[in-house]
Amino acid sequence: MSCKRYCPSDIFHHTLKHFRLPFEFRGPWLCWSILIPSTAFCMVSHHSQELPAILDDAALSVSDRSAHLNALKMNCYALIRLLESFETMNSQTGLMDLELGGKGRKSRAKATHGFDWEEERQPILQLLTQLLQLDIRHLWNHSIIEEEFVSLVTGCCYRLLENPTISHQKNRPTREAITHLLGVALTRYNHMLSESALPFPHPFPRPRIVAHVQDSTGATVKIIQMLQHFEHLASILVAAVSLWATDYGVKSIVGEIVREIGQKCPQELSRDPMGAKGFATFLTELAERIPAILMSSMCILLDHLDGENYMMRNAVLAAMAEMVLQVLSGDQLEAESRDTRDQFLDTLQAHCHDVNSFVRSRVLQLFTRIVQQKSLPLTRFQAVVALAVGRLADKSVLVCKSAIQLLASFLANNPFSCKLSDTDLAGPLQKETKKLQEMRAQRRATAPSAELDPSEEWEAMLPELKATLQQLLTLPQEREGMSKGVAETETPKEVEGRIRRLLAKASYKQAIILTQEAIGHFQESEPFCHVDREESEETRFLSLLGTIFKGPAAPHQEENPQAAAGNLGPGETGCKDKPSGSEPEGCNDELVKQELLVQYLQDAHSFSLQITKAIGIISKMMYEHTTTVVQEVIEFFVMVFQFGVPQALFGVRRMLPLIWSKEPGVRDAVLNAYRQLYLKPKGDSARAKAQTLIHNLSLLLVDASVGTIQCLEEIIWEFVQKDELSPAVTQVLWERAAKKVPCSPLERCSSVMLLGMMARGKPEIVGSNLDTLVNIGLDEKLPPDYRLAQQVCHAITNISDRRKQPSMGERHAPFRLPQEHRLFERLREMVTKGSVHPDPLWVPFKEAAVTLIYQLAEGPEVICTQILQDCAKQALEKLEEKSDDQEAPQETPMLPTFLLMNLLSLAGDVALQQLVHLEQAVSGELCRRRVLREEQEHRRKEPKEKNSNSESTLEEEIGLGGATADDTEAELIRGICELELLEGKQTLAAFVPLLLKVCNNPGLYSNPELSTAASLALGKFCMISATFCDSQLRLLFTMLEKASLPVIRSNLMIAAGDLAIRFPNLVDPWTPHLYARLRDPAQHVRKTAALVMTHLILKDMVKVKGQVSEMAVLLIDPAPQIAALAKNFFNELSNKANAIYNLLPDIVSRLSAPEGGVEEEPFHTIMKQLLSYITKDKQTESLVEKLCQRFRTAQTERQYRDLAYCVSQLPLTERGLRKMLDNFDCFGDKLSDESIFSTFLSIVSKLRRGAKPEGKAVIDEFEQKLRACHTRGLDAVEELEVGQGSSQRAPSARKQPTGTWGCPLGESGRAPPLRRRFLFPSGLKPLPLVATRHRHVASTASDDFVTPKPCRITRQHPNTQQPASRKKFRIVFSSDESSDEGAVFPPRPTLGVGRGPVGVPGGVWRGQADFQWGPAV
Repeated sequence: MSCKRYCPSDIFHHTLKHFRLPFEFRGPWLCWSILIPSTAFCMVSHHSQELPAILDDAALSVSDRSAHLNALKMNCYALIRLLESFETMNSQTGLMDLELGGKGRKSRAKATHGFDWEEERQPILQLLTQLLQLDIRHLWNHSIIEEEFVSLVTGCCYRLLENPTISHQKNRPTREAITHLLGVALTRYNHMLSESALPFPHPFPRPRIVAHVQDSTGATVKIIQMLQHFEHLASILVAAVSLWATDYGVKSIVGEIVREIGQKCPQELSRDPMGAKGFATFLTELAERIPAILMSSMCILLDHLDGENYMMRNAVLAAMAEMVLQVLSGDQLEAESRDTRDQFLDTLQAHCHDVNSFVRSRVLQLFTRIVQQKSLPLTRFQAVVALAVGRLADKSVLVCKSAIQLLASFLANNPFSCKLSDTDLAGPLQKETKKLQEMRAQRRATAPSAELDPSEEWEAMLPELKATLQQLLTLPQEREGMSKGVAETETPKEVEGRIRRLLAKASYKQAIILTQEAIGHFQESEPFCHVDREESEETRFLSLLGTIFKGPAAPHQEENPQAAAGNLGPGETGCKDKPSGSEPEGCNDELVKQELLVQYLQDAHSFSLQITKAIGIISKMMYEHTTTVVQEVIEFFVMVFQFGVPQALFGVRRMLPLIWSKEPGVRDAVLNAYRQLYLKPKGDSARAKAQTLIHNLSLLLVDASVGTIQCLEEIIWEFVQKDELSPAVTQVLWERAAKKVPCSPLERCSSVMLLGMMARGKPEIVGSNLDTLVNIGLDEKLPPDYRLAQQVCHAITNISDRRKQPSMGERHAPFRLPQEHRLFERLREMVTKGSVHPDPLWVPFKEAAVTLIYQLAEGPEVICTQILQDCAKQALEKLEEKSDDQEAPQETPMLPTFLLMNLLSLAGDVALQQLVHLEQAVSGELCRRRVLREEQEHRRKEPKEKNSNSESTLEEEIGLGGATADDTEAELIRGICELELLEGKQTLAAFVPLLLKVCNNPGLYSNPELSTAASLALGKFCMISATFCDSQLRLLFTMLEKASLPVIRSNLMIAAGDLAIRFPNLVDPWTPHLYARLRDPAQHVRKTAALVMTHLILKDMVKVKGQVSEMAVLLIDPAPQIAALAKNFFNELSNKANAIYNLLPDIVSRLSAPEGGVEEEPFHTIMKQLLSYITKDKQTESLVEKLCQRFRTAQTERQYRDLAYCVSQLPLTERGLRKMLDNFDCFGDKLSDESIFSTFLSIVSKLRRGAKPEGKAVIDEFEQKLRACHTRGLDAVEELEVGQGSSQRAPSARKQPTGTWGCPLGESGRAPPLRRRFLFPSGLKPLPLVATRHRHVASTASDDFVTPKPCRITRQHPNTQQPASRKKFRIVFSSDESSDEGAVFPPRPTLGVGRGPVGVPGGVWRGQADFQWGPAV
């Protein structure tokens, strides 16, 4: 800043003469905006340069000293006043720039002031710092500088800090200048503490000059005030205080600030969250910078650990952790430092159970840092691990995530081993423990005369005893059955002797358990009465055991055994045996080493047990909704797997389905996990690494399910797409598949599977070696390896991945092989020859072969027809051979069961694949050819000029034509399926009579494998034609209902789900039978039914009716997998608008019904889960009203209690409470029941927790009415008072009472009685007997089977108007042969006659039925 022309030669007289001028001048501000700061800066600068000589002048007169002092004050005041003014203007300009936005802010600021103020601010602060560094005290009388002068200089610093932009990186020089200026004021002018404000001695009147100077405030108080009001200053002040305490040596300011914070009332901080946040951030960051200085003041902050504000608790705990990390770590700590560290760690462990989840999570994060930096004493490993495992069950997701991170840190930094298998550690531990006991026994036997001092023997056993005690305290279940207990006749001395003998025999567990029982039994007898309850449980036990073992005469230096063993770890021992004259010193050394080894193994085994326990809990979190938790779980299992824990493989497999997750973070986490586990193997060469990788992946395929294989295939596809698998992997796989290297049959099969998975990403891997693969798996060897052949088929199928639908943009014909290809010849030969052999592996191979033929062959129906004909011909030949071999010609020849099973299974697979081929391949090819034909026609047309309107019209016509063509093609495919596949002389039609005969005669064809194959084939045939499906639905659902084999019911449930998607109108009347399988006695069937119904309901393929209560019952299923499926179903259903809200009334009715409901406790479990999805206030209020009105129609005490429980589980608000008051008469007379009354009282207690003052009156009124009605029969006076109070209510409360769903009630206040105990929506009437029979078809007798009205398939043009619907009738069939009366139509023909399965009355499944007419619902 150039200012020579503005500075007069006699600066002191000029300042004294013209000081008022700048503040009273009213001229152009732009001129003074440049002149004033320049002049003021120059005057102060010149004055500061001349002051050193003046201050050194001993002959300076009093008047000159006074003149220099006044000039100094005036110059500083002018400079600081201008500094603050420009800072205020700059802040306002910055706010305007934020509103305007854009570039050029710096140029606008320069145009406003004439210069860039942010560049001129720092030199002014540095000038003031230089001025204060001079010894200017001599200018004042008695060398005492007035506090107002110091406050004048420091006050501008604090006002600069108040600007939020001071925290920006560009203002860092300004922050440093302010910090140094305040540091000089602290060291030289005692600015730390506040003093009384003194009058400012100035030659001018105070109001004009000192008006801006506030009362002096010390740095401590000012920092506290700024932390409370300015959120951005916490980090800045931490840096400043750290600098003052270290570079300027002002350590006392840390204690003063901490004292001020410690004296803050915790209740006030709970009401001032902004101030609490500032203090918390300040303390946390200050502890990170200067923990040693802050540690001496920590006792002042302990009161905040009991305060309500969780941020302050987190700050104090974080400060303790920083001190443990930076100050109190290491092995060379003094006793006092160790005690302080232990106190801090005890406090941290105690707050793992804090009431606030943020505090619990923060403590676990602090322990994670402590473990990562290896600052946790080994003696606390087991305790902290147990805490982390316990926090895995925390309700807070944040706490669970932090607990997983802590356990992962324990694994990565454990001091025991790189392999932590509890089974591998148990053997060495038992062996070494036995060896230790033998060494102790040998030592006692070799030196009987030299008795050990009890104190020395106690020291020797203390480490092992302490480890055993910690294990029992951590795992209390191990105490069961370990001690005989204290007999009633035993005295305290006898029990004491037993404990001493157990300790001498090293039976520590029994001694500890017996001591615990003795403490409870002899509470007033020696030595069990001297137990200090304030000490920890571990310390109490060790003290008592030491007293018992050493005897009452033992010295008292062991009053605190915990202190003696407090720092013992796996590498330390408390043994202090001294060699006697008769015992060599080497024996003691060996004993000590053995004790150390046993202690190490015990700690490692306990740690591995805790990790194993944690694995079981963490694996259940793998499918949480929070993405971050799932990612932490995946990373944890990766680490556990790397440490060799056997149970980790379960978690690694369990995470496979997450590859289909819609969350990109979860999917990437799974890919990264498998990338770390399998793509980074150890090996010296690329081939060695490839062999290790293949071996590890093959282990995953052992006993893997179909779903697991699909997930692994998706992962490998991702790796192949990104070229993460080296060519050496492919080379080794081909060598193993071709048996060029020695390998087992399973390894060869897994190699082919892996090649097939890789072919999805790069088809040329298999396509270029197709003949080789055919020779590998489909060669002419005996006996054939069907497992390898099946995997070969799967691998070849992946050449043409048909998982995706054919796209409209395809211009080339799909890849297919000619019918004469050697692949299809070998497949046809293997399928045909294998059908006459009872090999169970032939069935899955045959299915894979048929699928491969339809995907890759030209004209696959020709090949499969030939296979069917050949297999049928072989079956007939076998039948003729049987007939020729029989001696009696009148006997019916019997065909082998497996031959018939193979034939039906093959026919079913061909039927299903033919349908898929028509609807995907043929339909896609027709569409492709049509598009090509249209393009060719379009090219042949001559181009014509068209305007935009005609072009748009043509595009619309083309689009319409394409849609019409699609409909025509779809109609063509449907016509083929309906009229050709199962009609006439088609090959598949020839198998229909045989199939129906087997299915209709389960008694005659009772073989389980045959019945299973026939039921599957029936479901596949039904998928082809709607006409055939309609005619066989009754048979299919009869088998679904009454088949004795669970596998048949499970398979037919899947088939019924597929039919519901393909022919929804046909299956819709049979929906109750689908729901009925949810209560199947077989667990596998219930699981399948739950999966199928979940899929159908969530895809809106089945109407969600009242039977959805059957899904709710699965929430309490004894099988955890089924209960988890039901919970997932309702979680997904809750995302659909008001789905659960609309279903809840009917679910409550069905589950609490006397007939067909559930028990009371299960009902509570179910409704607690379902009502948790009700979160909207309007839904809650409506449900409260409906449930209250339902009290009138309930008929049993159990229903009253159920309704009361449902109301209590709703998230009630004040409006919901008013709804309850409006409907109080509905349930008031039920409050005499104690359980109902207590349930409503629990509602009151919930409402009081967060009630507003204006709502407490309503709550009090409700509680008074509850209590009055509860004692109505006992106190008539209170009943009268309640009646008077209710008579004063608003007229709206006296409206006509309504029943359930808003139906009006009678004069008696109760709804008219219903025929059955069901509640029906408004507008519906109770169904007659026929309808009610149909609603409870799942619970009818075994001889009752209800058939819905069959649907007739008619062809209708989409544009044809449909006639008005006629009146529908309901037909109910019964299998009773004797009830033929009242039949309007002839009975339906019998579906099948023959011996029925065991348990079917009459032994016959008949279709003969009687008809009963009733109105349709």
